[in-house]
Amino acid sequence: MTETQLAVFRGKEIRKTIYNNEWWFVIADIVSVLTESVNPSGYIKDMRRRDEELSKGWGQIATPLSIQTEGGSQKINCANTKGIFRLIQSIPSPKAEPFKRWLAKVGYERVQEIEDPELATKRTRVLYTAKSLLASVVMWQVRHGKTLKRKSAKGLFRMKIT
Repeated sequence: MTETQLAVFRGKEIRKTIYNNEWWFVIADIVSVLTESVNPSGYIKDMRRRDEELSKGWGQIATPLSIQTEGGSQKINCANTKGIFRLIQSIPSPKAEPFKRWLAKVGYERVQEIEDPELATKRTRVLYTAKSLLASVVMWQVRHGKTLKRKSAKGLFRMKIT
């Protein structure tokens, strides 16, 4: 199953495709967005030289997949979400820092859940409640022809109907 699409991150396009029922992202696009490098391939080579462990595991991170380019379909190195998270850890850029902090937060939460499985149950309940509320608000919006404005508030959404 292959389906190719573009993701937009901070106004820049990131090519992605579905492979083995999961999203895979073009590594050079991720590096370009997070580093603003005009030569992402060179940046990746330098990064692999600096990070020996990244280089050793590169074959498990990068998979050449067919991606549509201006010159037609080409095999381009892609990584799944797990691989992209590993890659981001090796990017010494201020733009990568929010991802690194988020990864640290999520990792910490998972360790807490291993120590206290009830936390996972509570977090799941909160997530499903929030999703259910969001779905209810969206359905109300559709029925009444109103627009929905979302403002982030501590990871959840405050809804305003206008």
